[in-house]
Amino acid sequence: MESVFVLAATAGEKGLWDPLILGVLVVISAVGLFCGSVYLLLATNLGARLGFLVSAACLSGFMVLLSLLWLTTATPLNSPRGSIPKWEVVEVVANLGDSDIEAVQNAPDGEPIDAAELASLRPGLDASLVSGSGEGEEAAEPSEFAEFSTANEFLVEGDDLESYEVGGGTKNVIWHHPRYAAIEFCKAATEENQFGQRQPTDRCDPNLDSRFAVLERNLGTLRKVPVYYLFISAVLFAASLLGLHWYELDRRRTDAQPPARTTT
Repeated sequence: MESVFVLAATAGEKGLWDPLILGVLVVISAVGLFCGSVYLLLATNLGARLGFLVSAACLSGFMVLLSLLWLTTATPLNSPRGSIPKWEVVEVVANLGDSDIEAVQNAPDGEPIDAAELASLRPGLDASLVSGSGEGEEAAEPSEFAEFSTANEFLVEGDDLESYEVGGGTKNVIWHHPRYAAIEFCKAATEENQFGQRQPTDRCDPNLDSRFAVLERNLGTLRKVPVYYLFISAVLFAASLLGLHWYELDRRRTDAQPPARTTT
């Protein structure tokens, strides 16, 4: 029996039904089961109108608290979030004076990048200079700056290669100044190994000039999605409370009216 469940879970290719339609049905069923059951219980005790307002206020208030927790990004759950901060290559130039960015042209006046920080910049550099190595749908689209097939084909350290970092810092507390890194790289020289194959070395190719890759720090949108959830949940929570307030005013006006006289 266990093998039947394994085959059912792995058989077939992903398509329109799985995960698109199946995912929509799961969400609708979950909302109908959990939210609908609470509303049904409240409606039988408070009435359809008041039960809906109370359940809506509870759900939206819970979403406000949950969105505030998501903003801290400290929850162990798989909470909604935007893209993470990363370095992205914006241009490759022969020398810093050819850059279209004024701050990069004055990069030698900035701070040199040490080996530890250069290691943190290497993933962003490899993502742009090295063509994707995945297969099928997982294959990454090659960047416009991709010119190497592996990360071992170019060097960013040694042979008098220089790297600088300029810019950055906050602007009016909330905004940030652009932050750039200029990394000099060169094509690695190759030599023949014992098997007669050419392999890269730790020396620059003397026949090719080095160039500079200019990277910009993308701060990402890590907390933008939780802010959207918080804003929408707060609006729905306020609307639910306003509906409860109007309901209470209607009940008070109804109770204050004298009973209608009956004639016999």
